[in-house]
Amino acid sequence: MNIPSYRIVYSEIKKRLKDGTYQPHMLLPNEAELEKQFSVSRTTIRKAISLLVSEGFLRVKQGRGTEVLDISTTQKLNHITSITETLEKKGFKVTTQGMCIEHVLASEKVAQALDLSVGDSVYKLQRVQCTDGLPIAIMVNYLRENAVPDFEKSVNTFSGLYEFLEKKYHIVFKDAVERLSATSADFTESQILRVPFGSPLLCSKRISSNEQGPFEYSVIKLVADKYEYCVYLHGRA
Repeated sequence: MNIPSYRIVYSEIKKRLKDGTYQPHMLLPNEAELEKQFSVSRTTIRKAISLLVSEGFLRVKQGRGTEVLDISTTQKLNHITSITETLEKKGFKVTTQGMCIEHVLASEKVAQALDLSVGDSVYKLQRVQCTDGLPIAIMVNYLRENAVPDFEKSVNTFSGLYEFLEKKYHIVFKDAVERLSATSADFTESQILRVPFGSPLLCSKRISSNEQGPFEYSVIKLVADKYEYCVYLHGRA
């Protein structure tokens, strides 16, 4: 099978990004140098670079060149994955600074997300996740009680929620809807995350479903300059 030249270039540059040959924040060799290295045309180089940009590995900076991004805290939205899993996959030591599990009555927003009635009892999980000892996210998850019986007994027994739900309750994630927005840290959030008051935060609101329907609603606030999302878009509808 003939592999297109741009795919070969793409794969080799991606390998160098992952093995550390090209470090975060450095600039790639310019197009002319890459042409010589790979013995291909300028068009082939640009096609390979464009693909890596779309995947969140590189960023073209006008007048400067192509910058290597720090992919260690980039979460791609092609599959259902948790922030904890993303960070661990990139080599960070993820710990939970504090955890609380309690029964609460579903608010209108939570009830709507989980297809319940207002006032129905749900589990509320609150955590502060840290990477290498530094807080990066405040996480609040609401779970339908019938999906996770006796969930309160699991306090402080896990770090990554999704992996725990799969192992303990054999939950199979079918799909999820996630909405992202920008916000700023209020006083309490600034103290927990150790950032100045008013610092930019990334707010993620997600509804996850299994075969029976929605079972988890999460509201997560992350330190904006330590984490980013990457969305891969293909073609036009």
